[in-house]
This record gives sequence, structure tokens and C-alpha cells, in this order.
Amino acid sequence: MTTEMVPPRFDETFQRQFEQLLIWRRDVRHFRRDPIDQTLIDRLIAMSCLAPSVGNSQPWRFVRVSDPARRAAIRANFMTCNAEALQSYHGEKARLYATLKLAGLDDAPEHLAVFCDNGSETGHGLGSRTMPETKNFSVVAAIYTLWLAARIHGLGVGWVSILDPAQACEALDVPPDWSLVAYLCVGRPVEQSDEPELVRLGWQQREAFEKVLFQR
Repeated sequence: MTTEMVPPRFDETFQRQFEQLLIWRRDVRHFRRDPIDQTLIDRLIAMSCLAPSVGNSQPWRFVRVSDPARRAAIRANFMTCNAEALQSYHGEKARLYATLKLAGLDDAPEHLAVFCDNGSETGHGLGSRTMPETKNFSVVAAIYTLWLAARIHGLGVGWVSILDPAQACEALDVPPDWSLVAYLCVGRPVEQSDEPELVRLGWQQREAFEKVLFQR
């Protein structure tokens, strides 16, 4: 006879605190250079692995990038892609884009590259045969879990997406079946705010949830 587990009760205080966590989670671009204890990084990654995944495939793979030469290759990759991206904007958007600090690559003490292992047979293809992209979605869920867990511990996370993924994979020497999902900068933020930096700087305002909710 099995004993039914009693789930924890998430009271109103916790519910309010969780909402505050969502509000105060930010995409950080300005980091202090204070080193982060590896035990804490390990704990954050362990918590991120509690995220849901299609068919319990757990396709996420984390690479802690600490080698200076590999970091330099990622930075060069970013600089090239960022310069190309600037050319796609015009007028006020181009001026504003040029002022944005779009990466914390120089200051963040921790760099984590997050990949999807497309060759893994874990999960036996359950749920992903008609929508294989759900494996990537699963990795994103793990990244968001890490993002929230980092905020709880006073850390910020910045997602560097202005990269050539093929070059990044080559620079980090990962297996050919791995595809880059995110390159994350992790560290203690220089400043704290409950408002996204891109909102504060006038790049894009947040939209009300009613604009993205539809019924059929």
C-alpha cells in the first residue's frame, strides 16, 4: 500500500512573493565582476533541470565557459553580429541601438552556454515526433527556471542572442548533434529595477496581456 504524498501549500504570502519574483526578473546587461561560488552555480543548474520537458527527454546541456580563448571567440562572434544588426536599423532606432549595452560578456563572472541535444534518445521521442521543436522549447523552460532561481539568490542573467550559433558551437567544441539555444551571462547586477531596461530606455513598451489573449 502506497502512502499518498501531501503537497506543499502555497499560501497567499508565497503567491504575492512569486508574482514579485516574476516582476523583478530582469534581462541583465550590467554586471559586477564579483566571482560566484561554483556551489551556487551547480545548485541553479540542478534547479533548472526540474523544468518540464517533452516526453521527459531532458534535452538541455549546460556548458560553463571559463577558458579565456573561448570567451574571446564568443565576444568576437557577438561584435560581428552586433555590427551587422545595427545596419538593419535606421533613424532613431539606429541611434538608440548603438547606445544599448547588449551583452555582459566583458563583466559577467559566469558564462553558461545552453544547448539542445538533438541526438539524445532520452524520452524515446514521446511527444516530439510531429513537433520536434518541442525539445528546444523544453530547453527554454529550463533556462527560464534558472533565470528565476538566479534572481532568488540575488543574481542576474543576461541572454546573449546576437550570435552566429554555428560559430559558437565550433568555438565551444560541442558535439555535432547539439544546437545552441542560449548564451547566458550570470552575475550580480550593477543596478536593480522592476522595469525592463528596454522599457526604461524607450526601445519598446510592455503590452497589456489583453492584447495577446484570444478566444475561439
